[in-house]
Amino acid sequence: MKSTIILNIAATAFMTCFAGTQFVFAETLKISTFVPPKHAFNRMLTAWGEELSSKSNGELKVEIFPAGQLGPPPRQFDLVRSGGADIAVILHGATPGRFPLSELAGLPLSAPSKGDDSANRSLRLTELAPEYLTAEHDGTKILWMAVTPPLKIHAKGFDPSNLENLEGKRIRYTGKVWQKIIEILGASPVPVPPSQTADAMGKGVVDAATFPFEATMPFDLAPVTDYTLTPGIASVTFSVVMGNAAYARLSEPHKALVNETTGPARAAAFGSMWDAGEGHGRKYMEKGGVKVVQMSSSQINSLRGKLEKIVEASIQSVDETGMPGSAFYQAFTK
Repeated sequence: MKSTIILNIAATAFMTCFAGTQFVFAETLKISTFVPPKHAFNRMLTAWGEELSSKSNGELKVEIFPAGQLGPPPRQFDLVRSGGADIAVILHGATPGRFPLSELAGLPLSAPSKGDDSANRSLRLTELAPEYLTAEHDGTKILWMAVTPPLKIHAKGFDPSNLENLEGKRIRYTGKVWQKIIEILGASPVPVPPSQTADAMGKGVVDAATFPFEATMPFDLAPVTDYTLTPGIASVTFSVVMGNAAYARLSEPHKALVNETTGPARAAAFGSMWDAGEGHGRKYMEKGGVKVVQMSSSQINSLRGKLEKIVEASIQSVDETGMPGSAFYQAFTK
């Protein structure tokens, strides 16, 4: 009897001491990416994880599974929604037709009026996400969006500065926009996963590939590339998303921390990392013996007229589905 009274007193004292206190339990967020470990996405996600851990006193951490360990690019979105991963990097062009509004931000000649670098593109797209892009990312919480610097054409065995040399060539691409661009150039678009591109070029499966300079480093393209054509023509869009179930299981302090460390500011920081990587990527290619060539002004003007048709047709096709393609595009580019 006496021991029971003592236990009850101890329990009452404990509850009184911690009344109103919200207990925070340790969480490790499983992040899936399809890019190599040294890619900018993994570097930024690692930095984000370190920030989460520091600000939560080690209670909130991340574990990154890079290089498609949990699934290939087309499966990343469903992987998050099904709970196979808590967070994933989504390449919109890997699942054609699934993210039509998001992909409009990668159209040729399309950039916010504040600047056409990745920092401004990624910032603006993330700012617009709550109003325009939540429906096509249903089942997830958008942490931030990303738009690459314009992709260049990296060629093996021929000089692409003579655009006629592109005719009949097989070019690796991702997304409908780049498919149309390659067809306009008289070449054949071939879908090849990013991680398999160097092997495909080395074996002659494709004659060229489209990537920003930054991506040539983690995908090791210099050894299989002879020429790179500048300037870049069009961009590719991504999103970093968290499954609704994963977000819901977090404590309120952890949810607040995720909200605080993501969004437009994180998008701009990531875009700046990509922009800085463009210079490093170009040096890597040149050091590897790749000759960087450039289109002439007349070539660019001629191509510009052809690419405007892609922009108009892409926006119209989205509008015809009932989604606000024109409104979104105007908001992104203003």
